[in-house]
Amino acid sequence: MERLTPTFLLVIVLGAVVGGGVLLLVVALRGTEPRAPGPARKGSLLERLGRQTLLGLGTAVAVLAVTRWPVAAIGAGILVSVWPMLFGGAKVEREAIARLDGLASWTESLRDTIAGAVGLEQAIPATVYAASPSIQPQLRLLADRLRIRVPMPEALQRFADDLDDPSADLVVASLILNSRLRGPGLRQVLTSLADSARAELDMRQRVFAGRASTRRSVQIVVLVSLVFMIGLSVVNRDYVEPYSDPIGQVVLAVVGVLFAGGFMWMKRLSNVEVPDRFLVSAHTGGEGRP
Repeated sequence: MERLTPTFLLVIVLGAVVGGGVLLLVVALRGTEPRAPGPARKGSLLERLGRQTLLGLGTAVAVLAVTRWPVAAIGAGILVSVWPMLFGGAKVEREAIARLDGLASWTESLRDTIAGAVGLEQAIPATVYAASPSIQPQLRLLADRLRIRVPMPEALQRFADDLDDPSADLVVASLILNSRLRGPGLRQVLTSLADSARAELDMRQRVFAGRASTRRSVQIVVLVSLVFMIGLSVVNRDYVEPYSDPIGQVVLAVVGVLFAGGFMWMKRLSNVEVPDRFLVSAHTGGEGRP
């Protein structure tokens, strides 16, 4: 069979570029679902998608220039484009653990401040500056809302939306009930909630440590496979010559699909299942709104 011509390779690259542009256009026109502000959401989804897509296109062009295999180029480009979604869970999980740790510490601090016969209106602003950096921006917004006379239940509801965490909903729901009923026993409730948050934190830390080695192993397998494939295509071109014809490209595509299925399966296994939030309001927009 004839080898792939440079014109055909150029058509493949241009098709990948046009496909990436169409994908970005669809996302830009449809928009994304607004989410509550949080420490882990820096930049819009469109910006992250655009940056990763450009990196993927650059990788595809580089792999195509080295191997002259359109399937390998497309596969490498897709892998780079979706790399944060497949292997970026560690950062998100670390941020969630830090937020849970900060929430537990703040709950304990709030409990100790209330012990001095101080009301919620005075206790919450007093605990802002000693809070963990993982939740301090949201606490500052809460204190600002209380300062401009936003009703306590509404301010606490927006605080829960800002944190966007099921564990925070438990704490905030208790504070909302106390602000409305003004009943006793808030210190005991906060103590129980802090203990529960500490237990969940310990469990998630142990799970995260156990999965860290698995994540590293998967990343090593992916990188070694790519380097080995590109290295063979450069050092020993005759050994991989069968992949240069259309049938070889089909076989390579099947191998790529099997790898993709394995990556998606590993990603699903590494996800941490958390319960849905129950303290949800209509205040989902207005990032940074007092």
